[in-house]
Amino acid sequence: MLKRILSVLASLLVGAATLVAVPTEAQAAPNFKAPYPCGQRWTYSHHSAEVRRALDFVRADGGVTNGTPVLASAAGVATRYSQPSGAGNYIAIDHGGGWKTYYFHLGVFSVASGAYVAQGQQIGTTGSTGNSSGPHIHYEQLYNGVGQNIVINGSGLAYPGSYNQYFLTSDNGCGGSGGSFMTWGSGIRIRSDARLSAPVVGTLAGPTQVWVVCQKQGDTVTAEGYTNNWWSKLRDQNGFITNIYIDHPAAQLPGVPIC
Repeated sequence: MLKRILSVLASLLVGAATLVAVPTEAQAAPNFKAPYPCGQRWTYSHHSAEVRRALDFVRADGGVTNGTPVLASAAGVATRYSQPSGAGNYIAIDHGGGWKTYYFHLGVFSVASGAYVAQGQQIGTTGSTGNSSGPHIHYEQLYNGVGQNIVINGSGLAYPGSYNQYFLTSDNGCGGSGGSFMTWGSGIRIRSDARLSAPVVGTLAGPTQVWVVCQKQGDTVTAEGYTNNWWSKLRDQNGFITNIYIDHPAAQLPGVPIC
């Protein structure tokens, strides 16, 4: 009798242990990043008619949305799809543990179907294929096939009904790229884009240590005996200055990615 009681108790304990074992590690979400290149600032909105908790992104830093690279927001296996009447050219990335991301309306694909992609790797270009009113990135995060509220770098994003209410600057693909530089001169204007007509968003009073996240070609500037059309995107000041005022002999800074 005692053996039987002990056997029943042992079975109950094993069952209890089975019930409380939760695979939390497998369910943990990846550290998702913005689906566009480092240093770029985009605005986003949500359409109430969307089936899942999608957000649509368009550029808000003066750059052109159409043709901008679309990046994997986390590592995983990419699969290509085409739905001319709906999502257009799109990619789904399986991140494991039940997590997937979707990227709709791509102009072109940049990876093969079934390829493993790293976080920050280009998977396509922004476009307007399928049922789309204009170039944008339709972006989704799903867990076990169910759309989730979108989280970037551990923070949940808002769900505005129109653009230009909320903005997100990407750190995807920054990696070890970019770098710290000293500026020179005084009263250097920081602009919202690499154009002399772009609004001034700040000023560097004098030589300043800055972090350049990316650079791009813009308006040609002639100043202090130099001429250059390369501009640097400053991380902390969230704007561009001409590379003339970066204290480095190269017109295009080494080790700094293209915006």
